[in-house]
Amino acid sequence: MRVPFLDLKAQYESISDEVNEAIQNVISKTAFAGGPFVSAFEESFAAYCNTNHAIGCSSGTSALWLALSALDVGPGDEVITAANTFIATAEAISFAGATPVFIDIDESTHNMDPSLLEAAITDKTKAIIPVHLFGQMADMDPIMEIARRHNLFVIEDASQAHGAEYHGKRAGSIGDIGCFSFYPGKNLGAYGEAGGIVTDNPEWAARMKMIRDHGQSKKYHHEIIGWNARMDGLQGAILDVKLRHIESWTESRRANARRYCDLLKDVEGILLPAEADYARHVYHIFAIRTADRDYLMSQLAEKEVFCGIHYPIPLHLQNAYNNMGLSKGAFPITEACAESYVSLPMFAELTEEQVAHVATSLKEVLSASAVEAE
Repeated sequence: MRVPFLDLKAQYESISDEVNEAIQNVISKTAFAGGPFVSAFEESFAAYCNTNHAIGCSSGTSALWLALSALDVGPGDEVITAANTFIATAEAISFAGATPVFIDIDESTHNMDPSLLEAAITDKTKAIIPVHLFGQMADMDPIMEIARRHNLFVIEDASQAHGAEYHGKRAGSIGDIGCFSFYPGKNLGAYGEAGGIVTDNPEWAARMKMIRDHGQSKKYHHEIIGWNARMDGLQGAILDVKLRHIESWTESRRANARRYCDLLKDVEGILLPAEADYARHVYHIFAIRTADRDYLMSQLAEKEVFCGIHYPIPLHLQNAYNNMGLSKGAFPITEACAESYVSLPMFAELTEEQVAHVATSLKEVLSASAVEAE
């Protein structure tokens, strides 16, 4: 049995009539750049996140940069974030002209460790970006308490956490601004590049809408220097269709995660992901940890089980950030995780038989490895 890491075609086939109709509507109205289909999605997504405003944009990276720009984060400022994230989180900080400051993670949730925050704050710190990695929210109460005490902004990087919850509150609704990626492989994915931002603050929302559209308040009236970071109409229409299904897809992902945990709970040689007691985990990624990752992945591939790694090189060890002068050992938990992560197949359309095949194959590989080691 072949089990892909991700199957976007299976999802498309389940909603193809709705998607094709939505695409045809955009083409018929020639509403390609921004416009009514983006506005309709923004309204729906704001309601879904329990926020007052949503702003569609060109990518999750753009969303983070727009948020930082709206808050006037720039040269001379520092922004604290987790070392364990995709580079877009740090890139947006750098592109805004500010300096990223990394801290280590909690080993259970793989998210920012709030106990390390205060030591990283300086008189240059202006914001904190907690990353809700793999579909589970960071521990927001202590993060918000520290931020408020130090008069810092909080931007939630919810790029992997559409519909995730913290004590019943949706991702993006707790910090000052929440940022999402709608990259095709996300739990709520476009058919191309797209991103979104949510906030309750009307002034920030208006400013981000201007910045994404060349600083325009209306056509050819440029109030500020902006950029082209608009969402296109096709993506808005497609995302509005997919938003209607995200809750059922999320429950399917959660059910698949439970199946994995039930089937693999007593298996030696792996560490399963944990759902925090505060969380509704949406399992964008189901990342286990194991000592001999390369061997495990190669053997699983021979059994037609295809996995991924999220992420193999921490940001402080990337060449792009070698100017920070950080070496191996700076963030030991992040580094240990990066060396041992294996992301198992996870998508809403994954069948019980496929989950069982992945689990059986994993057990067989580990068992054979244990015998060889004797």
